[in-house]
Amino acid sequence: SIDFIENGTTSPAVQNVSFMASRGKLTAIVGESGSGKTATALSILGLLPQSAKVSGEILFSADETRRFKLNGLPENALKNIRGNQVSMIFQEPMTSLNPVLTCGFQVMESLITHKKLTRKDARAETIRIFEQVELPEPASMIGRYPHEISGGQKQRVMIAMAMSCKPDLLIADEPTTALDVRMQRNILQLIKKLQQSNNMAVLLITHDLGLVTDVADEIIVMYKGRIVEQGNAVTILNEPQHPYTKALLSCRPVSVQKGIKLPMLQDFLTDKTFVKHDVLKEKIVTPKENINEPALSVKQLKVYFPMNRNIFGRPGSYFKAVDDVSFDIGQSETIGLVGESGCGKTTLGRAILRLIKPTEGKILLDGKDITNVSTSESRLMARQLQIVFQDPYGSLNPRISIGKAILEPLMVHKLHTNNKERKEVVIDTLEKVQLQADHYKRFPHQFSGGQRQRICIARALILNPSFLVFDESVSALDVSVQAGILNLVNELKAAYHFTSIFISHDLAVVHYISDRILVMREGKIIEEGKADDIYFHPKMEYTKQLIEAIPGGRLN
Repeated sequence: SIDFIENGTTSPAVQNVSFMASRGKLTAIVGESGSGKTATALSILGLLPQSAKVSGEILFSADETRRFKLNGLPENALKNIRGNQVSMIFQEPMTSLNPVLTCGFQVMESLITHKKLTRKDARAETIRIFEQVELPEPASMIGRYPHEISGGQKQRVMIAMAMSCKPDLLIADEPTTALDVRMQRNILQLIKKLQQSNNMAVLLITHDLGLVTDVADEIIVMYKGRIVEQGNAVTILNEPQHPYTKALLSCRPVSVQKGIKLPMLQDFLTDKTFVKHDVLKEKIVTPKENINEPALSVKQLKVYFPMNRNIFGRPGSYFKAVDDVSFDIGQSETIGLVGESGCGKTTLGRAILRLIKPTEGKILLDGKDITNVSTSESRLMARQLQIVFQDPYGSLNPRISIGKAILEPLMVHKLHTNNKERKEVVIDTLEKVQLQADHYKRFPHQFSGGQRQRICIARALILNPSFLVFDESVSALDVSVQAGILNLVNELKAAYHFTSIFISHDLAVVHYISDRILVMREGKIIEEGKADDIYFHPKMEYTKQLIEAIPGGRLN
């Protein structure tokens, strides 16, 4: 059990949890934010804050002869265990890696500290480990800094660091959050491969039960600090007994037919007790799109970024982020834009919104070219074109209340006669995104991730735009929170009749929310068509690979 004590108040985070992580097996701890899964993992290595009180026993055995209690060990003893016998891969590789040290040095440091290797031997061993985790050009990767490599490569460096001393137990805390689906699959398969080749125990923490379908041997499901179900992975995935486990499996887009409202966690709850099992299959009311009258047309759009500038500042080459892209979006239509990280989908979305200046091409909004407009016209365009960003916390000012954040666009565009009227409009919009009037004065840190995303949607809708871009708006959310946001977007589409682009790396999400899908790779649209046609009958090999990588498999 874990309690957090602050200002004399005790908050229970984990309550009477018992489980085993066995050598040669991958054990997954699954649960939503606040379920206590990360606190459980951090307690193993003694990484909880001083305000935390841990009771019970955490027993560790490197071999069958010696077994000792980890909690209560002095700090010096724990230092010898951390990164040596027990290693951890943290959730966010960019903040976990030191930005001023090379990737190679950060792995070598562990080998020099724990294995007492010379610098030369540590370098050779690091190259070998980089090869093992399948990093490209291992010898040159040693000298690169974290900002010089991709998100997936950073995660592989974190795995290399954790694996460097051949630990008996590897803890992986949400190692694939916000990575694209193919990279997620590759990282999980890599962890599974290393676990089998080194015969170690792996404790994998995730919020998505579908994610561990192909790799977990045992599954532990946590809810509000307690274990509600645990056992063999195949049994739990195919025959879940607890309603919460059923809820986690049911509220994913891959589990529901297109056009049916996603079930929510509360559908499985009555008075905070799990008793309901059957969920009403409610159909979605969607606006009829008009393809004959395009709301937005993109014509031969190019966005090139200069590279390798010479001493005179002239570029030697260009990176073609968006390369000759053309498509139309009908009135009230939702287009899904799908592809891996770095394919150019976010750049395309921002170019349409004029946040990035296109190199060539035209963007027509209701027949008018908006690529080169005056400052006054640009302000009017801003009312029509809005975006919901990927990171809701990063796109909200932590110093101002959410009410003021949503009210600000109304003041900038001089809408309504006074602030009293504007406040009424803001409260009405908050209620439309299923928030409350008394949330007006609260600050961003006082909300959950899903609530913050609703706030960002309310801010985008306050100007009643005709066109919205959702940029990876659900990629890092819990599956039940994601279901709530997707249901909300569908409800708002029916109410506001806006046209939208939904950008995501997850084809299951894009299929569920979109009328048509564009598949993007290396700056080009390689396949497009109706959502069902792309999802069930893909033509391109790349699209097939994206579908195969969907966590938990595709809905048949």
